[in-house]
Amino acid sequence: MTPSALDPAAVQSELLGSWRRLAAAIAALTELPAVGPGCSARDEAWREDGVVLYRYRPLGPPADLPPVLICYALVNRPGMLDLQPDRSLIRGLLARGLTVWLIDWGDPAPADRYRDLDDYINGYLDRCVDVVCAAHGVPAVNLMGVCQGGTLALCYTALHGARVRNLITMVTPVDFHTPDNLLTRWARGLDAGRMAEVYGNIPGALLNAAFLALRPLRLSSGKYARLAAADADQQALATFLRMERWILDSPDQAGAAFAQFIRWFFQENRLINGGLELAGRPVELGQVRCPILNVYATRDHLVPPAASLALEGRTGSADCSSHGIEAGHIGIYVGGQAPELLPGLIAGWCSAR
Repeated sequence: MTPSALDPAAVQSELLGSWRRLAAAIAALTELPAVGPGCSARDEAWREDGVVLYRYRPLGPPADLPPVLICYALVNRPGMLDLQPDRSLIRGLLARGLTVWLIDWGDPAPADRYRDLDDYINGYLDRCVDVVCAAHGVPAVNLMGVCQGGTLALCYTALHGARVRNLITMVTPVDFHTPDNLLTRWARGLDAGRMAEVYGNIPGALLNAAFLALRPLRLSSGKYARLAAADADQQALATFLRMERWILDSPDQAGAAFAQFIRWFFQENRLINGGLELAGRPVELGQVRCPILNVYATRDHLVPPAASLALEGRTGSADCSSHGIEAGHIGIYVGGQAPELLPGLIAGWCSAR
């Protein structure tokens, strides 16, 4: 329909209908019970400085494979991996007999403003690997890194290769300077060191606003249009509520680690260009020699496929494969394929190794 052919009365009627549906959906949301951060039973196995290591209870016969340790990103909470029973990567892995452990990085206290990447990678992550290996009597784990957590896992594997049997990276940035990387454009002129001086720990709400600004229409007005379309679908409304809780509940970031990650990765691209060191030891992708499964999302606006595919040919592994999934950065975990495609891919790949 051309602009001149628009019927003002019809447009007004459509807008009023949309507002009524949205109001009804919001009213229905208020009647829903509170939603929790996950749906799968788990037990706390270890805790230090607010960092918690969880072990999930099994859902199926054991597959007799090395345990899977999930290293999630620092900038979000890991509830996205276990959103609800029909949209849970963790539940899908458990159903296939894998033993799943998860690191929850928690919230840094004000005194943690000086916690740096060495503390996270050579400290907490290494001690989590110790706990998992001791619990199962094995020398190495299957390490799964998610988004920024995949970058941390790559660094860990480069430094502690004997502790990682297989490495799985999911929507993981490797090359931070691909032309379509919106986050790098945002971070290019950021004085993260000065931010850490001013704030101490970087507020999660501040970073949330930056992420949402990358795609303002889709991530603001667009989602409310989808909410209106949900009408009285209780399951769809509950999913929306869980997603909103996850999106808006971002933890603060330890100032020193945040400043290092912005400078070393986003601004200087050291994982590709070289010069990355932790505790005086060089961190080089060529040091990663274990089998690698690199999973990326084809419609990812936060970690473009090219940023993840840059891993190919840069490691020392003779068994490195990439697999694209038709989804976005979050849809890869909560889309319709979440209970089957991704868990099946990971379980099958681990079983073959």
